[in-house]
Amino acid sequence: MGIKSYQNPAELLVKEYLLADSFIPYTSIICGICACKMVYDLTQLFSSVYFKSYPSLPKIQRTEWSNRSISTFHAMFITAMSLYFVFWSNLYSDNQYAGMVTFRSSALSTFSLGASVGYFLADLGMIIWFYPSLGGMEYVLHHLLSLAAVAYSMLTGEGQLYTFMVLISETTTPGINLRWYLDTVGMKRSKAYLVNGVVIFVAWLVARVLLFMYLFYHIYLHYDQVKQMHSYGLLLIFVVPSVLSVMNLFWFGKIIRGLRKTLAKRQ
Repeated sequence: MGIKSYQNPAELLVKEYLLADSFIPYTSIICGICACKMVYDLTQLFSSVYFKSYPSLPKIQRTEWSNRSISTFHAMFITAMSLYFVFWSNLYSDNQYAGMVTFRSSALSTFSLGASVGYFLADLGMIIWFYPSLGGMEYVLHHLLSLAAVAYSMLTGEGQLYTFMVLISETTTPGINLRWYLDTVGMKRSKAYLVNGVVIFVAWLVARVLLFMYLFYHIYLHYDQVKQMHSYGLLLIFVVPSVLSVMNLFWFGKIIRGLRKTLAKRQ
């Protein structure tokens, strides 16, 4: 009886407040930030026990080690959710629901975007705090653009489909982080490093080059719906993917040069 007396108010609190539609954006942001902190702490604990080279790393490298585990965890989560909403869910299907695709959202889609906002806030805070050790100005710009677009889509419900399309690009993050881990532990000349480089090349080509072409094509096909968005949302729809596309092509060029250099050394 004592447990039930606490259980019922707790369930009411969760259903009526924490998971109520009006509170989901804020609940999800808090969950995202807390998840980042949990992953960071668990990574430090796990790495100090199972990786012999971890304790001997400089302090800033240990910080980056844990920071990259956060971005890897976020990438796996948001990639899975984005692929689901873009390719498998009927939420944004042209045939399943009435109404414009640019204004569709659900509690799950909003929560997913909110958790991503929590990650970008936490990661941007770390980048600025340790600047420039965890990334230069291009990372700050990337996170600010991502925050603006994802937060707007989460709060208004506008353009969530295109936001998830862009977030699929996080597919490349685990490979990029694995490359750094392999380099840090002295495995730059290993076969795993080479294979990972090829995987990064393919993933980047698909998720950050070809998929962005599809995004712009989708916008073109649905422009009659896109132009109904508010001016700020319309600006984000065109500006953020365009800027990220330029940055992606710039980084893709560096990936190609790095892969060619690695392959040349092995011949």
